[in-house]
Amino acid sequence: MKKSPLFYSIIFLVVLASCAKVYYSPEAENASKSHRIIAVVSPKVSIPPQKKMTNEEILDLTIKESETFQYEMVAWLLKRKGENKINVDILDATTTIAKIQNARSDGKLLTPLEMAEILNVDAVITSNYKLTKPMSTGAAIATTLLFGFGNTNEVNVTMELHDRANKKMIWNFSHAVSGGLFSSSDQLVDEVMRIASKKLPYTKFKK
Repeated sequence: MKKSPLFYSIIFLVVLASCAKVYYSPEAENASKSHRIIAVVSPKVSIPPQKKMTNEEILDLTIKESETFQYEMVAWLLKRKGENKINVDILDATTTIAKIQNARSDGKLLTPLEMAEILNVDAVITSNYKLTKPMSTGAAIATTLLFGFGNTNEVNVTMELHDRANKKMIWNFSHAVSGGLFSSSDQLVDEVMRIASKKLPYTKFKK
């Protein structure tokens, strides 16, 4: 059966909750122009306690979402590079994950500079996704299909670009979005990266 436009507008609903905030350090322009390759490291994902979900289930979900977000972010940057909108190379997510996991064999936390050194890249993008609810659940899908709208999920996203040579953060991006709980992880990242990728120094200060 052919779905109506309203059906798809409900499924893919993601609306802006506020304007994005962007910071460029004084070194951002010169530093970004010298970069040849960058990496997107695993985002930090946080979800508050949920009814009918144990702490272990939430932890497992945040780990899975983090990996999904990371792959989607890399895919978006590669898309921008393919469109010749940025000219820096992006290290693939699989290599990034493997090298960082091997370096963290003792479980210690790594600084952005340490990760840039381990990955042998000019800069790393770190990010933090704060969700009010999991991205999708059976209950949310049922609610959306029966009544047309799911519960609202508010997401606050922060990204930072850390320069290896200057040993400091040269770019910061923060944004808040909200949408139906049925919105998937890739739809969320698509919305965030659509805006964030245009605000990166590689776009603003393109050679």
